[in-house]
Amino acid sequence: MEEPIFGEPGEPVDQLWRQSRIITLFEEGADVALMIAAACNACQLGQPAFSVERIEEQDWVRMTQAQFEPIRISDRLWITPTWHDAPAPEAVNLQLDPGLAFGTGSHPTTRLCLQWLDANIRGGESLLDYGCGSGILAIAGLKLGAASATGVDIDAQAVRSSLDNASQNNVHAEFCLPDQTPAAEYDVVLANILANPLRMLGGLLANHVKTGGKIVLSGILAEQAEELSAIYAAWFDMDPPVFDEGWTRLTGTRR
Repeated sequence: MEEPIFGEPGEPVDQLWRQSRIITLFEEGADVALMIAAACNACQLGQPAFSVERIEEQDWVRMTQAQFEPIRISDRLWITPTWHDAPAPEAVNLQLDPGLAFGTGSHPTTRLCLQWLDANIRGGESLLDYGCGSGILAIAGLKLGAASATGVDIDAQAVRSSLDNASQNNVHAEFCLPDQTPAAEYDVVLANILANPLRMLGGLLANHVKTGGKIVLSGILAEQAEELSAIYAAWFDMDPPVFDEGWTRLTGTRR
């Protein structure tokens, strides 16, 4: 039985699952039993039961691409991989391919933030996306009419991916590591991270929101919503939570 593990900072990482299944590709003719025995010996584990199945050669790129279809966020906002034609050419289309950084629009947490941007960006806003991943939220904000967007992530690979994705979508956004975050206030601050970091970042994020500006938080499980809303109520007038597949979006207005 699968057990969800969210990898939050501060959570124990030993013995995460009672059972794990490993699927590995070997070259044809490889001595699979010998390799498994060597791996188990290196990890000081007993040898598990295993089975071997021959996989026919296939067009792996095409198979991978077939898993990612255009994603409709709303009537006017779509996320479309570069190998697909836009289903709604007249809509705002973000060209975004799956990569090493989180955020393609398929996960409920990202979708909740995109839906908020679609409904609330009026034009001319400044945005900060804290924990930007692929840069999808900053890029979407700009394509929906925001005047400027800055993305921050602890992962240098995410920063590089975000810059590439912004260029691919013909928008200009600034992306940086946390210690390079501009000392500025924004009309909208988004943080699609996880509950533990959001607990710790409340004051920092609040300091980046203009008076009357909006905070948008996601990466929060439904059962964590009340606690996180209470934490951010120290700086914001919080709105009722919005839920999607067990995940939560919290928003509030800076006092």
